[in-house]
Amino acid sequence: MSDTIDLVFHSEMSLRLDKYLAGINHPRLYSRSVVEKLFAAEKVLVNGKPVKKSYLLNPEDCIRIELPALQPSHLEPQQIPLEIVFEDEFLAVINKPPALVVHPGHGNRSNTLANAIAYRYSDTLRPTEQNNRPGIVHRLDKGTSGLIVVARNEAVQAKLAELFARRQVKKTYLAVTVGIPEPAADTIETYISRSSGNPRKMAVHSSGKLARTSYEIIRYYQGFALLIINLSTGRMHQIRVHLADRNTPVLGDNLYGSEADVLNRVPANLRRKLSELLAHHLQRQALHAWKLQFIHPVTGVEISCTAPLPEDFRYTLDWLDRYFAIDKPDHDKILFE
Repeated sequence: MSDTIDLVFHSEMSLRLDKYLAGINHPRLYSRSVVEKLFAAEKVLVNGKPVKKSYLLNPEDCIRIELPALQPSHLEPQQIPLEIVFEDEFLAVINKPPALVVHPGHGNRSNTLANAIAYRYSDTLRPTEQNNRPGIVHRLDKGTSGLIVVARNEAVQAKLAELFARRQVKKTYLAVTVGIPEPAADTIETYISRSSGNPRKMAVHSSGKLARTSYEIIRYYQGFALLIINLSTGRMHQIRVHLADRNTPVLGDNLYGSEADVLNRVPANLRRKLSELLAHHLQRQALHAWKLQFIHPVTGVEISCTAPLPEDFRYTLDWLDRYFAIDKPDHDKILFE
């Protein structure tokens, strides 16, 4: 693709340059932020001279947009099976398994969701160094299962990113906690930043960014609880940090909790069974992105998707019902009707 776009303004009516460019259907001008960066770098010229976005176009003005050269990405498209919950020509909602990393990073250069997306949508998504996370607009931790929405082209990726930035995507999670949060329903609002003691962790700290998590207990156990959670913000590890800060970490979360702590909270005669659960059945945090709701950024249709619980999460609930139930289990009615 050419690194320049040449246009001629033919209208007799004067028009601001940025508004004119907003109506140009070009795959490299797919968002307002992209165009803003071009103006800031003085890469938008009229009659050979850099201009501001407020420039008023005159008939026969010659516009040249100098685009940065696209550098190939090192992201390798890989044919990895994906469970598609919803898909159209613009985007897809995928049920991510708990062991799948969302995008490449240190120690995970391949076999990620981004590799799979680059392969599945290779006709419309072309990874570059400028967009080395093609289609990705939000993330789930490796050990978190459930729904993630991805774009099938860069224009839709930008529109989805705007939805998330405006907090117009409703994300509902399910989590099993060690300990019972108090009160039974609450909104946790703190500031979260990178932990000073461990760069892998986040922590509640006044210097961080605002994080708001709402939860409600939908099933009580002896020493455990099943929560339904809604996020108003999307900070890294937000749910895990907030619940750990309440001294009720997510079951199986060894970054913000520990197996030793969990074992100390249960009767001695059940500790061996709990160790077996964590060693052989729940080898990650019991956190599942259960429901995703948003208005489609292209069609305007309301999208509402749910992801069935993965086998390890179901096994954990059955195990808790067997050994720690307080009353008749009702989570099947709540979650699966």
